[in-house]
Amino acid sequence: MYTSNGQEAWRVLGIMAEFAAATERLRGLRPAVSLFGSSRVKQGHPYYAKTEKIARLLSDAGFTVISGGGPGLMEAANRGAFAGRSPSIGLNIVLPHEKGGNEFQDVSFDFRYFFARKMMFVRWASAYVVMPGGFGTLDELSECLTLVQTGKARRIPIILVGREFWQGLLDWARHSLAGEGMIDAADLDLMQVIEEPEAIVEAIFKFYENIGFQPTRAERERMLNL
Repeated sequence: MYTSNGQEAWRVLGIMAEFAAATERLRGLRPAVSLFGSSRVKQGHPYYAKTEKIARLLSDAGFTVISGGGPGLMEAANRGAFAGRSPSIGLNIVLPHEKGGNEFQDVSFDFRYFFARKMMFVRWASAYVVMPGGFGTLDELSECLTLVQTGKARRIPIILVGREFWQGLLDWARHSLAGEGMIDAADLDLMQVIEEPEAIVEAIFKFYENIGFQPTRAERERMLNL
């Protein structure tokens, strides 16, 4: 379909406005943890219960919890954080097949553009916790790994939960990506698998033990150029 230059210009302005509004809404919410997972997992599933527990522990430990704001494990993340003492954030994406954000959000923001939403997940996160999920979850994981690997984003803990679920991907990354020289073997160390919710919180605190959660000036400058 033909789109005029005027329409394209207005679209660019809309994207800029989305970035600016989201940045203003999330300002001051650090330290935060972005928590991802499938939108298709229902309440009552072990993944749901574990996600909710992880989010509650993170929230009670002082971390703002950021999720995609939708159903499934995103809802579990918001539900757990909502019951805790720190903010529960939902970065919702407007999709035709989803009803909208879940009800367990202290702060919510609706995005039209996936790339703007993904930037906000990375920009404000002091850690990524990745539950089992589908293409969207893999997309977020890959985005963070790429930005950290290339030095566009600061090094943060990237924690996978569910060894049985992730083991095939990890084996493939070791044998095919690293084995054929597509990545350095050391890049595999950007990810770690941790099963117990308490151990996840402990690992994040340990990572920042000597450096603090606040990004340095150089790190803030890099984040402006994601």
